[in-house]
Amino acid sequence: MKFSIGQYSSITSISIKTLRLYHEKGILIPTEIDEFTKYRYYNESNFETARIIKILKNFDFSLAEIKIILEECSDESDLLEQLKMKSEQIQSKIAQYKTTLNSLESIIKIEKENKMKTEQIFDVEEKIVDTVLIAGYRMQGKYQDIGEGFSKVGKIFGRYLNGKPIALYYDGEYKEDDADYEACFPIRKGTGTDDISVRELKGGKCYTIIHKGSYETLSQSYKHLFEYINEKGIKTKLPTREVYLKGPGMIFKGNPKNYLTEIQIFIEE
Repeated sequence: MKFSIGQYSSITSISIKTLRLYHEKGILIPTEIDEFTKYRYYNESNFETARIIKILKNFDFSLAEIKIILEECSDESDLLEQLKMKSEQIQSKIAQYKTTLNSLESIIKIEKENKMKTEQIFDVEEKIVDTVLIAGYRMQGKYQDIGEGFSKVGKIFGRYLNGKPIALYYDGEYKEDDADYEACFPIRKGTGTDDISVRELKGGKCYTIIHKGSYETLSQSYKHLFEYINEKGIKTKLPTREVYLKGPGMIFKGNPKNYLTEIQIFIEE
């Protein structure tokens, strides 16, 4: 008994388009092709092949893998090695998906917090900052080059990063071309290199303000913070810190008007 491709499609729940693809890939060959009309016909022997293909596709085997299996295997014992390999591949994918999921959830959490912060109005606060382990790249030059430092640290310590980027400014004044600063990231662990220092960044008491807006407008918040400190007659110490709570994202640069930068000026104790 032979069946037309339409009948065979209805019986097997495989679309005609897919049956044609299977024929092209050599994994499900019609038993007869009309010489003149080129119509494809199938018989009973094709049903078992179709059943096996559907099972293997559900196990995430590719068409190329299915073709090899159909050519080389006749029972489950022949298939054992392929099943083991596919199991290992799927386990690897699961691990990758878990890592991706954790990253996505972390970004979602951070962005939710940042969205709430962008709706707030910030003022000067006194706070205690914890000591953290950092990887830092000390630089001298123009302030705008600090992105290169963050990139360098990120490439080496990417999987160990444990917080927002921090800039340490060692000068007590503005410098045009030879500023002394350091691009840092909090990290979980790691070993320093010739030019990247891994160490504890000591915490302590500081006065802080969160600046909302582009980096070009940071001076407004610095002015407000220094006014507050001077009014109280507080002695401060270097380096000054900037913590970049929200800036250009991994995917989109975002709106600079919504960037959030925490300025921290530490107090001599």
